[in-house]
Amino acid sequence: MLVITALALPIGAVSACVAWALLRLIGIITNAVFYERFNTHLVAPGTGHHNPVVVLFAPIAGGLVIGLMARYGSEKIRGHGMPEAIEAILLGGSKVQPRVAVLKPISSAVAIGTGGPFGAEGPIIMTGGALGSLFAQFLRLTADERKTLLVAGSAAGMAATFNTPFAAIMLAVELLLFEWRPRSYVPVAAAVCVATVVRYPLLGEGVLFKVPSGALHLNAWCDLLCVALGVAAGLLALLATVLVYAAEDGFRKLPVHWMWWPAIGGVIIGVGGLIVPQALGVGYDIIGSELDGTIGLKLVVGILIVKTVIWSLSLGSGTSGGVLAPMFMIGGALGALAEHVFPQVGPGFWALVALAGVLGGVMRSPFTGVVFALELTHRFDALLPLIIGASTAFAVSVLVLKRSVLTEKIARRGFHLSREYDVDPLEILFVGEVMESNVLTFEADLSAADALHSISDHDPANVAQRRQMLYPVLGPDYRLVAVVTRTQLETAAHDGSSDIEVGALGIADPIVTHADETLRHVATRMAAGEVDRMPVVARDDPGRVVGIISLTMLLAGRLRDLQEARDVERVLRLRVVRPRWLPPRG
Repeated sequence: MLVITALALPIGAVSACVAWALLRLIGIITNAVFYERFNTHLVAPGTGHHNPVVVLFAPIAGGLVIGLMARYGSEKIRGHGMPEAIEAILLGGSKVQPRVAVLKPISSAVAIGTGGPFGAEGPIIMTGGALGSLFAQFLRLTADERKTLLVAGSAAGMAATFNTPFAAIMLAVELLLFEWRPRSYVPVAAAVCVATVVRYPLLGEGVLFKVPSGALHLNAWCDLLCVALGVAAGLLALLATVLVYAAEDGFRKLPVHWMWWPAIGGVIIGVGGLIVPQALGVGYDIIGSELDGTIGLKLVVGILIVKTVIWSLSLGSGTSGGVLAPMFMIGGALGALAEHVFPQVGPGFWALVALAGVLGGVMRSPFTGVVFALELTHRFDALLPLIIGASTAFAVSVLVLKRSVLTEKIARRGFHLSREYDVDPLEILFVGEVMESNVLTFEADLSAADALHSISDHDPANVAQRRQMLYPVLGPDYRLVAVVTRTQLETAAHDGSSDIEVGALGIADPIVTHADETLRHVATRMAAGEVDRMPVVARDDPGRVVGIISLTMLLAGRLRDLQEARDVERVLRLRVVRPRWLPPRG
């Protein structure tokens, strides 16, 4: 853990610098395309008047560039980054190609800078992860250690982009690590902290979105309305996810190479930009207006409709761009619309709740949605409403949608991915609870023929011995010296060498376990030793056999887990004492 943590520290620092460079590159392209100036300041289209020709054709040109980069560079740059990072972690041994680390940020900067309605965080996740993976590939590390450094780079880039270290860690835990262990959490947290510190001189220390100060006027009625807004956010998340993959299905039916799809998606972006120019680009200024309550109703409706449509459809074209910033804007627009219906609690309050809800629903990460909303605004007095809204949206998403926008893409490639975790039942059962203690043993000088005869001559009512396939071989002092299988005995009889002693026929120095070890430990030992059964020996007397455990017996842990989930029972009953003078019922 300490070694990997030490390796994660420079990855965090470099990822912060990469995040700064990507944001500046987006600023350069946006300023050059829409404002005809050279400036690195991050600005979105729509803050001034633009030539309609530029608005329409800039996204098309950006899509052409991305298509060429994907076809002749690396197809891995397509998409919003997170599914690609998850796929590299689960299926690729956490190995990322070097070219992805270079092409992904450039393609994303081109997509966003030419008006793409995406965020920079997805590409930064992929780029930071690629840096961590490349660094790990130069060292002699395991796949799990490479995964930790990959996620450390991804989370560090996220923290540097938004100045949200806690949310970046939560995103890593909920979406990328696929485990909760000190060996992975500590390095990721260390990289995130370093990236946040390095971010301060590069991008500033303040919150990304400043909201008006002042107390929120909360009550139970507002909490109930947060449930309603959470339902609406979950349904909006459903709509956005369905649109993304409906668009992907539609593009696959086109009689053109996928290289041209981002350009066709650019047509959709351009048309949307002509209707609502503010829907183009990252849109941090629009998100800020939603959260401080200064956005107008007409723009809110335009953002809610146009941003949702152009983001979903263009992302389905396979272009390069992120998810979080568009979700912030779309969720904020939903909440800003609710501001005109729900009672006033505070400026931007409902936009904040809906932002967390849409994020929790789209990405199936309610904790990340809540923490992001808190860290982006420092509105910590909205904690309970945020939990209500994000959890409700998450519940709606789970109930009505089979997979999230992150896992659907992986599932469509033929892989199964579960985001549900529980305690491994093999961790809570011990060998002594499931092992067979009624064991048939052989003395070492017994012939294979006599051993085989004793197996066939045993009591047929003895189910345990009938199922036994591994037999401990005991020495002169009745100590374990080897094990022999029924197959070995039958083979010896078939080959005409039935006179051989089982001590010579069996496997010396067998793999053993103890009654106080967990079933998971035994399963790991079986996998490492390529065996499916082993003798159980006493902890204080390693030569004394106390039982046999087989792979089939390990299923007892799974069976208990299944019974707890399936079997219903009434544990407590009410006992009613009736007066003696009353007649009995029935």
